[in-house]
Formats: sequence, C-alpha cells, structure tokens
Amino acid sequence: MNSKDKDEIIRSVPQTGFFGHPRGLFTLFFTEFWERFSYYGMRAILIFYMYYEVTQGGLGLDRTTANSIMAIYGSLVYMSGIIGGWIADRLLGTARTVFYGGILIMIGHIILSFPGSATALFVSMAFIIIGTGLLKPNVSSVVGDLYSDNDIRRDSGFSIYYMGINLGGFLAPLIVGTIGQTYNFHLGFAIAAVGMFIGLIVYLLTRKKNLGLAGQHVPNPLAKEDRFKVFGSIGLGVVIIVILGAIGINTGYLTIERFIFIVSILGILIPAAFFIFMYRSPKTNSDERSRLLAYIPLFIAAMMFWAIQEQGSNILATYANDRTQLEFAGIKLQSSWFQSLNPLFIVFLAPVFAWFWIRLGDRQPSTPKKFSLGLFFSGLSFIVMIFPAYLNGTESLANPLWLVLSFFLVVLGELCLSPVGMSATTKLAPQAFSAQTMSLWFLTNASAQAINAQVVKLYTEKTEILYFGVIGGIAIVLGIILFLISPVIQRQMKGVR
Repeated sequence: MNSKDKDEIIRSVPQTGFFGHPRGLFTLFFTEFWERFSYYGMRAILIFYMYYEVTQGGLGLDRTTANSIMAIYGSLVYMSGIIGGWIADRLLGTARTVFYGGILIMIGHIILSFPGSATALFVSMAFIIIGTGLLKPNVSSVVGDLYSDNDIRRDSGFSIYYMGINLGGFLAPLIVGTIGQTYNFHLGFAIAAVGMFIGLIVYLLTRKKNLGLAGQHVPNPLAKEDRFKVFGSIGLGVVIIVILGAIGINTGYLTIERFIFIVSILGILIPAAFFIFMYRSPKTNSDERSRLLAYIPLFIAAMMFWAIQEQGSNILATYANDRTQLEFAGIKLQSSWFQSLNPLFIVFLAPVFAWFWIRLGDRQPSTPKKFSLGLFFSGLSFIVMIFPAYLNGTESLANPLWLVLSFFLVVLGELCLSPVGMSATTKLAPQAFSAQTMSLWFLTNASAQAINAQVVKLYTEKTEILYFGVIGGIAIVLGIILFLISPVIQRQMKGVR
C-alpha cells in the first residue's frame, strides 16, 4: 500500500468519537471482545475436558499428552495467521477476511457443543484454527489502518484495543468456566459459540459506518491470470496432505506424538522461511530490509515471552487444578477462574500504560527496551513459582496467591511487549506484505507454543523448581542482552521508534 492509498483510507475513517480515537476502534474493540470471549471461554475448560475422566464428562486423555495438545493447538491457531494474511493481502482485503474467519470460529465452537469423541474435538479445532487465522491478525492490521504512521495516538489506540480483547478474555472463564466445570463442558462450549455470533453481528452492523475504507484495500492483489495456477497448486497441496494424513493414521505411523513433533519443527521453519521470502522479495526496498533485520531480535524476544505467558493455559492451569488450594477465604474456587487473572489485570493496567506512553511522548523507552522489560517481568513470573515447592514441598497444596502474583507479573511484561509489538509490526512491515507481516507477529506466539509442546513434557512435581527456575532465568538473561543491544536494533529500524 503506497502513502497515497494510506492517506485515502485515513481520510475515510471518522477520526474521533471513541475516547478521542477513530470510531472504527469501537467496531474492532467489540468484535475482538466477543471473539476473545468465545476463544478464551473455550480454552478455559478445554484442558480439563481433555484429561478429565469420561465419567466426569471428559475424554480421559493422558495429562501430559493433553498439555502438549493444548500447546500445539495454540501454535496452530497462531500459525494459521499466515493463511489469513495471504488471503487478505492477495484476495479479499482484511475487512472481509475478518468476517469469514468469525463464521468458521463459530462453526468450530458449535461442533464442540455436542457430545463427541476425540475425532470431533480435532475437527472442531481445525475450524477454530483456520477461522482464528483469518480473523485475528487481520483485525489488528485494520487497527493500524485507522492511524497515520506518525499519529501519536497509535500505541495508545493499540492499548485500548488490547483492553477490549482482554475484557472478553476476563469474563469468559468466569461464565464458560463455571458452567463447563460445574454443569457440563458442552454447554460451556455452546456459550462460546453464542459469543462469536454476537461478535459477528456487531461487526456487520457497524463496519460500514465506522471503518470507511479501512480494511477494504487489497495491497498485493493476485492477478486474474495467475489465480487458476495458484488455486490449483493450493488444492493439490491440500489433497496430498489429506491423503498422506489418512495413510499415516491408518498405518499407525501418524500418532498424536509424531504430529506434535512435526508441528514443533514447523514452528521454527515457517517463520525462518517467512523472513527469508520477504527479505529477498524484489518488492522489499533497502530500508524495509533493514527493518526486517531489526525485527529478528524482537521476534526472538517475543517468542521467549509467549513461551512463558501461554503456559498459563496448560502448565499453570493444571497447577491450579492439582497443586492449589481451591478453598480460599471461605470461597470455593473453580480452577478455570485463574484464566481470568491475566485479562483482569490487563483491563485495569492497559489504560495506565496507554496514558503513561502518551505522557512520556518522545521520552518513552524505545521498542527494543520495552521488549526487554517484557522479558524481565515474564521471567520473574516463573521465578516466583519456585517458592511454593521450595518452602512447603510438593506434597501440600499451594496458596492461590502465588498464582495470582505470577499472572500479575507476566501481565506487566505483556503490556510492555504485546501492544507495542503489534504497533511496531505495522510500522516495520514492508508495504507489499502488510497483513502478512502482522501474521509474522502472531507467529511469535505460534513458534513459542510449538516449542512448548516439547518443553511441557519436562514438567512434573519432582522437576517443578528446576522447571520454573531455568525457564524464568533464561527469559531474564535474554531481556538483559536485548536491553544492551537495543541502540543497534534502533538504528536498523530506519527512523521507526
């Protein structure tokens, strides 16, 4: 997208009306609110649905396998952003791609709402994975379209948008989690489907008035004469994958463990290929290549951060269920409620961070330094989880306040890194790959969870202190290194702050 196209989009968007921000932020705020309500509601009970016994309404899977599946599921959700980015950049534009993604997500949740086997679970996961890949990166890209590159409201706007995401994420475990664990898992999944339906209605009713041309532009359209060849290649690839998968399953070679290992490898190879492709593309100019090189250490830092943050839905979720006192201050806690802590803290702290960055103005830390702070706090969130086992051993149940502290610390890191990372990605992106570069941002999470699928196997009550200590320590050390080399990275960003 050239600067003229960008200016035309900006002029078409109502520029105030939502807390001093473009009115389009309202549409995207509430669309993501309901999408995240559906996703985090489902995720709050999914790990328990997988490993609870059949007599408890679950599938009875092995607990370690369930943790790995949870990580791979999260990895594929974010990995599928590549598909969504390509469709938006080459075919539909981001606005229409968002809508179709929401429909697929809703279908996935509807499938989960009916009793079924592990096969039904995996089919529903496939719909949600592809749907989220279409919706999530493209919604964030449309947020970027609402602001000019030099608009000082940009980081603040992403923080407000991020608060919308987490309002949905806060309410979902309390509602879906309580109903799922107390009454029936499938009823909980049905409520998640209703949440996505409401999100689609909000988007349809307000998109035209509030977004203007934002999200309508196709930055790198696929030529008509190339479509048959490209679609044919994609169709052939899908058929080959399906055939190989069917053969692997029937012969017993493609087991869950092998599939998890394959995705773990892809979590490293895909982003590497992505960087190489965009860097070598003739559509990427010299300044954009420099910015891509600056993006690599930020990408690695984000991977490390998400490797810790995303364990809140598997390792810390099982810790809450099995190692934590669930009777506290006279209240009977549900283990799924702990999934509300992360978004709860973000809801309260995101406005503070948004105000703080604007207050600092040009004096605020550079993007690499904000990332280093994110790594430090995430590492500290795992370090504090050493103490329950160190002080009282693993035989006794831990005070739930240790989990509260851990989630609080990782949120401090998240607000230093995540909204800032989304904003920086839209500014560092090569023009020809704007939506696909946002997909690359979400690959930081995909790669982290792909690696986590192997790492979570190392967690047991016997290795608890070593597990949290080593991972937390690595994050802190990487944060220090990133802080020290941040001036070098900043120079490579060619004027982007």
